[in-house]
Amino acid sequence: MSAEVERALRECVVDVPDYPEPGVLFKDITPLLADHDAFTAVVTALASAGRDGDGNVIVDKVVGMEARGFILAAPVALALGAGFVPVRKVGKLPRATHAVSYALEYGEATLEIHQDAIAPGDRVLLVDDVLATGGTAAATRTLVESCGGVAQAFSVLLELTFLPGRDAVPGLPVTALGRV
Repeated sequence: MSAEVERALRECVVDVPDYPEPGVLFKDITPLLADHDAFTAVVTALASAGRDGDGNVIVDKVVGMEARGFILAAPVALALGAGFVPVRKVGKLPRATHAVSYALEYGEATLEIHQDAIAPGDRVLLVDDVLATGGTAAATRTLVESCGGVAQAFSVLLELTFLPGRDAVPGLPVTALGRV
């Protein structure tokens, strides 16, 4: 990992205790987003999961999970020359969708993807801000596969190692820029 990514994670991610509810330590990435150099370094590092060892792009689409995953995944898609696909909370997409419900670390949620967002055989990089229990990642992988896409890898800003997030996406390579 580059020194700039290490600096970005150390200096630009702020812990907010008891948000959104008591007992949760929220990782606020908005200072990182406001720092052009930090944001650029992070996007470049996240995009590396969509390239092979020679630097060739190996994905057709980048999927970002609502909501902070959007902020990271869209510029990753641009960096890779790939399309961006949002995975949204239920009821936010205007056309026919696939949906999946799952458990969060502090509740339940349903995610949706447009049925035509990913073509059969499209190679997909999943991008999010935090990997915790893995519920969002697993649900997103299921949505990608429901469209006929193939999840190639999962790239995340921070991994909470005290939770079993990687176990929720077996066989999917996970790139975490920081581990907490």
